[in-house]
Amino acid sequence: MYQKPPESITVTEATKKMEHYCAYQERCHKDISDKLKTMKLIPEAKEKIILHLLEHNFLNEERFAKSFARGKFRIKKWGKQRIVRELKFRQISEYNIKTALKEISETDYLETFHELAEKKFASIAEVNIYKKRKKLIDYLLYRGWENQLVFEKANELSA
Repeated sequence: MYQKPPESITVTEATKKMEHYCAYQERCHKDISDKLKTMKLIPEAKEKIILHLLEHNFLNEERFAKSFARGKFRIKKWGKQRIVRELKFRQISEYNIKTALKEISETDYLETFHELAEKKFASIAEVNIYKKRKKLIDYLLYRGWENQLVFEKANELSA
């Protein structure tokens, strides 16, 4: 069976595609690099496109980190540890990670944690209190909440 070779794309077309890609949703350098790899461009073209995106403010790591932290906290109810882990995975700098975490107010953070823990504890259908407590702890730790908070809350709820 004949397979058509991948069509080549011009730098201008690739730049337009990447502008649209960045405008649709905040992206980090890693997202852009991964997307450009699929376009099979020469390294110079990739650099030129990334530079263009930076110069025209389509790509901004700090803005991405802040948006990511706010969104994952508000929508997915992630704790700071999970947010930090995910940002590090995306190769975001320590400075930008610290800046992003400042987007989450301490009162909202604790309020969300207590709400989430109480709701989850009530929803666990387990009669053995130790197993129920373990399931709650595993759930909260996976979500990236701090150990100290998790264990204090688990003790409080299972008392």
